[in-house]
Amino acid sequence: MRQNLERFLKALRGMDVPVSVAEAIDAHRTAALVGWSDRTLLRDALAVAVAKSEDEKARYFECFDAFFAAAGASRDPDRATAAETAGETLRAADADPDRPAGDLVRMLLDGDRAGVSAAMAAAAGEVDLSRLRLFTQRGVFMRRILDAMGIGDLETEIRSLRAAPDDPAATERADRLEDARERLIEESRDLVERNIALFADPASARLREEFLERMRLANIPPRDFERVRRIVRRMAKRLASRHARRRFNRKDGRLDPRRTIRSNIAHDGVPFRLAWRYTRVERPKVVAVCDVSGSVAATAQFLLLLLHSMREVMSDFRAFAFSSHLEEVDDLLGGRPFEEAAAGIMERIGFRPTDYGRTLVDLEEGYLDVIDRRTTVIVLGDGRNNRGDPRTASLERIFQRAKRVIWLNPEPRTFWGTGDSEMLRYLPWCHVARVCNTLRHLERAVDDLLAARA
Repeated sequence: MRQNLERFLKALRGMDVPVSVAEAIDAHRTAALVGWSDRTLLRDALAVAVAKSEDEKARYFECFDAFFAAAGASRDPDRATAAETAGETLRAADADPDRPAGDLVRMLLDGDRAGVSAAMAAAAGEVDLSRLRLFTQRGVFMRRILDAMGIGDLETEIRSLRAAPDDPAATERADRLEDARERLIEESRDLVERNIALFADPASARLREEFLERMRLANIPPRDFERVRRIVRRMAKRLASRHARRRFNRKDGRLDPRRTIRSNIAHDGVPFRLAWRYTRVERPKVVAVCDVSGSVAATAQFLLLLLHSMREVMSDFRAFAFSSHLEEVDDLLGGRPFEEAAAGIMERIGFRPTDYGRTLVDLEEGYLDVIDRRTTVIVLGDGRNNRGDPRTASLERIFQRAKRVIWLNPEPRTFWGTGDSEMLRYLPWCHVARVCNTLRHLERAVDDLLAARA
């Protein structure tokens, strides 16, 4: 308990909540009195001991919730017991080299997500994520956690299964383990990023911004939202400056004979001035369709902000949001501060069960006339349809009518088609489908959109 409390006080200081020596002593006494298991009582008691102003109290409560979420702690004592058991299992495996590699492999093959989560929490405790200082340490700590969980044995098992290519059962098992390994890597990345947000050194604002640009948008803590909005607006300014003028993509080395002859009529046809082929790059006409349910909402919010900030370099821009149904949100985005508009969108449309099938039908039936051969349709969402009808025929008709259909999915590619994801059924009707879950991904997607040829 003492070690966890020290890590929590360190996280508080990282969030600019000053903790004096006297307050730290009071916090230790308070924790000893109320115990570590009753989270609500502990939170309120420590708030009395360390938080002073209203602003510091708000940051304290935010830090408290983030700390226990990032540490993998649970209010359920059974899960804590499971984490301790998993830790003992990991240590026993390290102590006995002749023990067959099976615990992590078995849990992954059985789909034991609770066991895997408990093992990851135990491994994170051994690694001590409170030592994180810079976002550049993310890869190092991810590898340490995975090594503590036994990913080396998992990779050995995959290699041995791949050594028998004629055995269909072995190949199928290896495929399942490789998919599970990718999921494990993604989960360890999320865990490390949440802890970096708590413990990283805040001394360098530029380093912090670089980290936020690479951090998954779903993992960005609320206290950094304003900083992220500033980053997005800078990105928009940079992209607008780059694409403000209508440009020509020249094809150097390919002569345009007709333009060459016309431009040299004044020289009696002597090819004094050569003309080269080029393609005019027109300003795009964009229809953005954003999923605003659950964790996808953060990515959708920042994509809408980026596109909304760049209206002047688009010939036309229409914005739609959906969860259970589709609605146009241009009326909310126009003439209001974006923060207010985003809150209005989430209140009116967000956080409902997702229905991609109905959304595509709504888009086809209500707004197909706004889509033509100059229109790029951007769909941002994870494609998880809650087992409903995906209505791929509607997306096919939109695909045939639009210039391009671009699907930006916040989930890693290994997650596409798993569970209730319909991404693999939507893929044939997308010109481009890519992972998009960081600010860098958003900037690259919009840059490619604006640079596309007419």
